[in-house]
Amino acid sequence: MNVFEQKLAELQLTLRRDALQTLQINVGRKCNQACRHCHVDAAPWRTEMMDETTAHRLGEWIEKYCPAIVDITGGAPEISEFFKYFVEKAVANGAHVIDRNNLTIIEEKGYDYLPEYLAAHQVEVIASLPCYSKENVNQQRGNGVFDKSIAALKKLNAVGYGTRLPLNLVYNPLGAKLPGPQAELEADYKEVLGREFGIIFNRLFTITNQPIARFAEDLRKQGKWNEYLELLANSFNPGTIAGLMCRNTLSVGYRGELYDCDFNQMLGMQLQNGKPLYLWDVTPEYLENRPIQTGTHCLACTAGCGSSCTGTLA
Repeated sequence: MNVFEQKLAELQLTLRRDALQTLQINVGRKCNQACRHCHVDAAPWRTEMMDETTAHRLGEWIEKYCPAIVDITGGAPEISEFFKYFVEKAVANGAHVIDRNNLTIIEEKGYDYLPEYLAAHQVEVIASLPCYSKENVNQQRGNGVFDKSIAALKKLNAVGYGTRLPLNLVYNPLGAKLPGPQAELEADYKEVLGREFGIIFNRLFTITNQPIARFAEDLRKQGKWNEYLELLANSFNPGTIAGLMCRNTLSVGYRGELYDCDFNQMLGMQLQNGKPLYLWDVTPEYLENRPIQTGTHCLACTAGCGSSCTGTLA
């Protein structure tokens, strides 16, 4: 029994899946950046990407079961040759589509079409901007990232994002600490980005750094691994359990394999029923009430105000 399960047992709580709301598709690990906090360990040199057969099998599932939300992630999901396919297949079947956008992809050669394309299909953009400070962003994501991110945000604003179309930003803390209060950070972001750059957006989502991949490596190198896990455990908030994304989100890997969440995907915790499960093996009803696989990393989602792909939970 891991520490997270012990916390649940002490409170006589169990964690099971509810009705499916969001199908989150990870189309691959290739990205134009290599951020230190990235739990996907994505980078320009990664080659793991979804193939055509898998993409079309997933598309057939979307057409058959019509999930309410299709959340496309990566890597930089726009790099996938099937990014447009998923957007258009999901929209055609009534889904609300989310693009997990790192902003700088819009500034890369060949991707300048994205603002207009996303707007035309009314795709929600959830964009990474870990701080409104140039120094902090470049420290976490690389030199030049902040300026490219600001340029991309201006282009998104120009086609209606932040006004008639949803544009939400994502904050990750720098280092081994929990995010500050989401509402306060959102107010600060809006004030600074509006005053200095004329940028508007809808909401800010604060996300706790997961002790996975590069961030885990950094914690161990700095001798802060135990300290960070202790912080997460001591900050456990039972009020976050009801809103955990693993209850209504299904994570799909680039091979079509299934996980309870994107974090479990990065740890190889694939759903099984005597054998590994793939999206085409299941129906939404089959998934309901299944026990959710957990690990010590789950403490990051339940620490403090909680953390999910849509920000705080409590």
